[in-house]
Amino acid sequence: MIFWEADALNDRENLYKFLYDFNPLVAEKADELLVSRIELLFEYPELGVNRLGLPGRLLIIPDISLVVSYIIRDDHLFILRVLHQKQNRPNL
Repeated sequence: MIFWEADALNDRENLYKFLYDFNPLVAEKADELLVSRIELLFEYPELGVNRLGLPGRLLIIPDISLVVSYIIRDDHLFILRVLHQKQNRPNL
């Protein structure tokens, strides 16, 4: 099962709103790509890279310049944050 943390849902919503102001079609496509890559993560949780000294992993989605921070516990995937690669990263 995939769980979205509140911060990750806010990140996703903010990204969508930002893109929608420029082009609604691009916003839809970006969101669809994000969701499809996260669903793929559920099947292949090791796709992301380890973060030395920090828990969890990062999935890099270069098509839309996003980084998804996530952790795996048992059979659950927790999406922690969804950030643009050029954003200042908060403590994850």
